[in-house]
Amino acid sequence: MRCQKCQTENKDGLKNCKKCSAPLIQVNLWKPNWKWHISALVIIYSALLLAFFTLNVVLKPYMRQIPKDITPWLDKLPKVEKK
Repeated sequence: MRCQKCQTENKDGLKNCKKCSAPLIQVNLWKPNWKWHISALVIIYSALLLAFFTLNVVLKPYMRQIPKDITPWLDKLPKVEKK
């Protein structure tokens, strides 16, 4: 690690420079803010939703159908009329 003050090369893990005793603090180049977190979450959730619906369409022919004699109560549900 190079000292910012005197440009002396130091070993990694030292807290102070061996020549000038300046603190060897590594400055973060970038720190994410809340807007970055929100956009990352939106991208992740959008990708998951897209994958879910795509797989649902692709795998629809392979899905098992529930037999009518196992679920007779589903036929007795009231019909919802559209206005």
